[in-house]
Amino acid sequence: MTDSHAGYVLGLADDALISAQRMGWWISRAPQLEEDVALANIGLDQLGQARTLLAHAGALEGDGRSEDDLAYLRDERDFRNVKLVERPQTDFAVTMARLLVFATWQAELYAALAGSTDATLAGVAGKAVKEVAYHVDHARQWVLRLGDGTDESHRRMQAAVDAEWPFVEELFRPVDPALVAAGVAADPTVLRAAVLRRVGQVLDEATLSVPDVAPAVAGGRDGLHTEHLGFLLAEMQHLTRSHPEASW
Repeated sequence: MTDSHAGYVLGLADDALISAQRMGWWISRAPQLEEDVALANIGLDQLGQARTLLAHAGALEGDGRSEDDLAYLRDERDFRNVKLVERPQTDFAVTMARLLVFATWQAELYAALAGSTDATLAGVAGKAVKEVAYHVDHARQWVLRLGDGTDESHRRMQAAVDAEWPFVEELFRPVDPALVAAGVAADPTVLRAAVLRRVGQVLDEATLSVPDVAPAVAGGRDGLHTEHLGFLLAEMQHLTRSHPEASW
C-alpha cells in the first residue's frame, strides 16, 4: 500500500502546487490592488499545502527525495495533478470559475481527510480546510458579481464556466479502494454530489447555467497531461535546473 499511499499524497500535492503556480501569474496583473494581494495569498496558501504534502510524499516513498526534488526535478509525465489546474487562466473569469470548483472540491476533500488515519495528512487537512473556506468565498463573490452583472460580464463568466466544466469530472475519479478502506484517503466519488450541489447553487444565484458538456479525457493522475503543463514546468523549474545544488 505504500506506493499507492505515496502516489495519493503526491497527487494532492501536485494539485496544490500547480494551482499555486497559476495563481502566481496574477501578481501585478489583477484588476485591482486588493485582488492582486488576495490572489497572491490564495496561491501562498496552496503552496504551503503543497510543501507539506510533497515532503510527506517523499518520506512515504523512501527514496530520499525532498519537497524541492519533487517540485523541481520531476518531468511532466511524473506529475500527478488533475488537468483542471494546469491550463492557462489569463482571463480573470476563468480564474474565478476554476477557483470556485477547485476550492469547493478541496473544502469537501480536506473536511473528509481531517479524520484520516494518516496523521500528517489529517494535520494538513485540518489547517487547510480553514484556508480553502476563504478561497471558496472569494471565488463565490466574484462569480456572483460577474455572472449577475452586465451583459458582457455575464457572457464572459458563462464562457469561463463552460471552458472549465469538461475538466471537473476528473476530480472525482476513484482512488485505490485499499486506501479508502484503511481510512487514509477520502473516496472522491462520495464527494461528488456535495461539490456539484455547492457549485451549482452559486451558479444559479449568479444567473449562470451548469454546462451540459461531455467530460474531457482524464489522465492527469497517470501522468497524461495537456500541452500546457510542460511550459508551466519549464518556467517553474528553470532556475533550479540551471543551477543545481545552488543555495542562497
